[in-house]
This record gives sequence, structure tokens and C-alpha cells, in this order.
Amino acid sequence: MKRSEKVVGGPLRVGHRALLRCAGLTDEDFEKPIVAVVNSWNEVVPGHMHLKQLAYHVKMGIREKGGIPLEFNTIAICDGVAMGHEGMRAPLPSRETIADSIELMIEAHGFDAMVCICTCDKIVPGMLMAAARLDIPTVFVLGGGMLPFKPSYGRFKGREMTAIDVAEVFELMQRGEIDAEYAKYVEENICTTAGACAGMFTANTMQCLTEVMGLTIPMMATTPAAYSAKLRLALEAGRAVMDTYRQEIKPSDVLTEEAFENAVMVDMALGGSTNTVLHLPAIANELGIKIPLDLFDEISRKVPHICGIAPGGEYTIFDLHQAGGIPALLKRLERLINKECVTVTGKKIGEIAEKAKIYDEDVIRPLEKPVHKEGGIAILWGNLAPRGAVVKTAAVSKKMLKFKGEARVFDKEEDAVAAILNREIREGEVIVIRYEGPKGGPGMREMLTATTVLMLSGMGESVALVTDGRFSGATKGPCIGHVSPEAAEKGPIAVVEDGDVIEIDIPKRSLEVKLSDDEIEERLKNLPEFESKVKKGCLYRYSRLASSADEGGVMV
Repeated sequence: MKRSEKVVGGPLRVGHRALLRCAGLTDEDFEKPIVAVVNSWNEVVPGHMHLKQLAYHVKMGIREKGGIPLEFNTIAICDGVAMGHEGMRAPLPSRETIADSIELMIEAHGFDAMVCICTCDKIVPGMLMAAARLDIPTVFVLGGGMLPFKPSYGRFKGREMTAIDVAEVFELMQRGEIDAEYAKYVEENICTTAGACAGMFTANTMQCLTEVMGLTIPMMATTPAAYSAKLRLALEAGRAVMDTYRQEIKPSDVLTEEAFENAVMVDMALGGSTNTVLHLPAIANELGIKIPLDLFDEISRKVPHICGIAPGGEYTIFDLHQAGGIPALLKRLERLINKECVTVTGKKIGEIAEKAKIYDEDVIRPLEKPVHKEGGIAILWGNLAPRGAVVKTAAVSKKMLKFKGEARVFDKEEDAVAAILNREIREGEVIVIRYEGPKGGPGMREMLTATTVLMLSGMGESVALVTDGRFSGATKGPCIGHVSPEAAEKGPIAVVEDGDVIEIDIPKRSLEVKLSDDEIEERLKNLPEFESKVKKGCLYRYSRLASSADEGGVMV
């Protein structure tokens, strides 16, 4: 029996049918599967401003294959617009709100299947969490990336730039190396089209991993937002969800432990965002699958970083697409991945990899000629992070893989940024930013403003940063985040003082503060109870219910 039968079937449901007739349904429609088209389109987020058009093509595909599409929206936050101020508390909690809102709509209206349309940072994982939780036939339509910008004159002439490069423009203008007119030229043109920022930042990383895990059709993740091919893929996805429905392929059939392992492998090969260490465990949690931090580190040691995509290299998501996209990368990793994992198309990952072609071996390098011998993310442990911390090794120079320095401690990002801009930080120091974790923030803000001004101040290879907050996928340098337990949970980071010596050894996966266990314990005893900065609303609820970063920052 169709799930929607409980809503529209039988004489008792006369009132339900009457309401749905008002929405345009007919007698024939009530006999067909009713498919939710879950759209995150809005007028705020550049990565989502084209999704209304994609939804139109999805609905055409559903109708063509005998389904009844009904569209509704969920929220979408632009991390870039939220960055660097209190608004950055909102994106990670919004992931939970997105998942919850979809659950409520699907359960209330008895949909038979679902297409999720999304592009950016927390929206993709939020929808993946909903798909895993609801476990009805689901296909994802991914918005794709923004085309890079090549300035036609001046300092950046001929260089492929992405949205994140605007920070460099700011610093150069401050130094007087470019004038305000040239800065305005770049600002007006750098965001070229709809789509996600063009590097291997969180949005593109999560889109790529969605394709790897099998919840969409091949080439969906990397096809640029502006390409007409994206419309055809949306139409194909609408058709595909009806096949998925009839074959009774559910997310739980696709999102297996092996599928998550494949995702982590590709993440390492891509040099993807550290935010995946939050999102993949959160998605897996919905299915009762445990993804420990150890798994990321274990896979990182055996899967090399082979795609030098910004910020871990010179290429963009456009280059990855031209090189053959995710199917080509799967082909490169063919001897490492689990080929038996199924996708929503009914095909196995191994079949997709086998038929793929690699068109550019500079973008998708051979395993024997990697960008880095190990994967793009490493997990560190030590007395400063007893439950782990995360660093994007793909964006760390060899010079900074080992580092030792005195701590400069700040209880929020803004204070650290002010100190950097005022030239109060000295070379050889370790900036510590705490009370920015899931509970402490609340919301686990990205520290991109701090890392950006640090890099642009010229200290990116002489100062390290350690935080219980998180980082943007665009972060470069020796920036260690997700320190767990966080300060708000009385983790050791809460008692670090100015002048304490911190030692970082990424090859050895070590993060230590040079204090004895007794000294740490004594300081923790004298630490006052944490009090949330927020006293009401969804952020307050999140601060009370959020799990630690090492468990995905989910609400429990």
C-alpha cells in the first residue's frame, strides 16, 4: 500500500481529498504515488537562487513517470553572509531544523517518495539526515558549483578566483597594494553565477560525497549550476525517483557502513572540508551507524590526497568536472573503494567507476603521484583534546606540520581577530579560541575570519590556531578545530592560560599542552560552571541539547 493511501484513501478521508483537490489534485492523482519535492530555494543564498528552475524540471520528470509532485520549501542559510559575526551561530543548528522540518512535512502529509534539492553547507547534510531518518525512496538534486572568475586586467589578470579570494582583496587594499576601484571590480564580478563557491569548501565537498554515497545520479555533484546539463540532470532525477520508488530502494539500502567508508575515502582524496567530520557521523547516526573519529584517521593514512582543489591546490570544482567528475575519481580509487555499494539508480558504485574516464591526470592524479601522501584530513589526540581534534592537512604547509609555541587565549573569535588586526600576536605563538563549540558558541561558529586575517597578515606559517569551534572548508594553514571536549563541557581547553606551551605534531597526530595531569585537574576544579550566552530561542535549545563535536554536534 502507498504511504499516501492513509491520507487520501477510503471514504473516511473525504475531507483530506477535498483539501488536496483545492491544491489541484484530481481523482486520477489520488491513485498515483505522491512525491515530495523538497526545495531549499530562496532569494538570499547565491548557491540556491537557481533551484526553483531545477524543481520545475524535477516535477516534469516525476509526472512523466506517473507520479504526482508536490513542492515545499525548507530554510537555507548562506554561511558566507553569516560569517564573522553572531549570525555564524545559526548555520550548524539550522542543519537540525532542516532535518526536523522535512520530517514533519513528510510525516504529516504521508508522501510516498521524496526529491531533495539543495546546494550549500548545512542544507545538504540536513536533508541527508532527513532522508536517512524517514527512509522513504529519495533522490537528491544538487545545485552544483559557481563558475570561477578570471579578471581581465590588473593584479589578478588570468587567475581563476573563487568567492573566498575576496578576503585577499581586502587585505591588499588595506596595504595599499591595490586601489579601491580595482577592489570594487573584483567584488562586483567574483561571484559569477548561481551555485556553491567554486573551491573544495563544505558545500562542494558534501555535494561530492552525496554522489559517492549513491543518493543521486552520476555527474550531479560537479556539473556547474549555470550549465544547461543541470536542467537535464534534474529532469532525469525526477524520473529516477519514480524508478527508485517502484524498486523500493530506500536510503537505508544505500547508506550502509561501506558507503560511508567510501565517502571518507573520497573526502581524503579530495582534501575536503573538515566539516564532513561533523556531518557524516550526524547522517550515519540517523541510521544507527557509528562513525568514530578513528575511521577518518585510519582512512587518511591509506588514501592519499590526489586532487589539488582550492584551498588545497590551484584547481576548482569546475576543473574536477572537466576531468571526469566523481565517476572519474571513483575510477582512480577503484582498488580501494567498496564496489558493491548500491545507488538510487540501482547500479553499483563499481559499475559507475568501471565505465568512467579520467580526462585530466593533473586534476585527478595517479595514486602514485599524489598532492600529499596521506589524506586531506587528520585527527589529533592528546591532553588538550582527549576526544580528538581535526585539522585539514591538505591546506597546511610542510613547515607547519610540527609546531610549538606559547598560548594566546581568547574566549571568542572577535577578540582574537582584533588582536591579530592590531598586530598583538607574535610569530611563534598559538592562538587559542574557546567557548565556540556546539554548546559554548552556541552553534560552533566557523573561525574563517580569524584564519583569514591571520593568513593575510603574513603569519600563516608562523602562528597556529587551536579552537573548540570549527572552520570553513576554505580555511588554510595550521588551524586545528573541533577540540573535544569543548570548553563549555569543562574540556582541558577551558583551563589553558596565556603563556602555556602547546605542541602540535600532525604526523604523530598529537595535540598537547605542556601541563601535568595534576595541574590540569586542579585548574578544572576551580573552573566556574559554564553559562550560555543565549537565554532563549532555538540557539538556547541547541546549547542545551547538542552533543560534542566528536559525535557530530547533533541534538540528543
